[in-house]
Amino acid sequence: MAELKTKQNNADVHHFISEYANSELKKNDSFEILKLMQETTGYAPKMWGDSIIGFGQYHYKSERSSQEGDWFLVGFSPRKSAISLYVYSGGEGQDDILKDLGKFKMGKSCIYVKKLSDINKESLVKLIQSTTEFLQSKHKAKDKGS
Repeated sequence: MAELKTKQNNADVHHFISEYANSELKKNDSFEILKLMQETTGYAPKMWGDSIIGFGQYHYKSERSSQEGDWFLVGFSPRKSAISLYVYSGGEGQDDILKDLGKFKMGKSCIYVKKLSDINKESLVKLIQSTTEFLQSKHKAKDKGS
């Protein structure tokens, strides 16, 4: 079984945003998303791999393969072309929330936004909450002190 390369580490989240975000707008949006996700989840931000900021953690075991590991509940990354938001789990009611989210593109495991002002922050908070609740109920999420 291949080992996951993206793991939680102790790199400085604020330094990462300051160095990695490729524009002032993306930097400001990233700090706002950081605050929003931390306030909504109650978890401190942690770096996952070299370029993802995650909140909370759970252990998963694939139902289709022998893969298992730890992953964040929600997260984001200020990528070059767009901000990747890892806030969608396909849980109940999430497709309805997406209708009110605003301007975004959907990937396999994330939502891409060009800038935070393109989306409805209330809908983003609802997605963060529903994903966190869904994953915590499906998997045994680790305590907020972790």
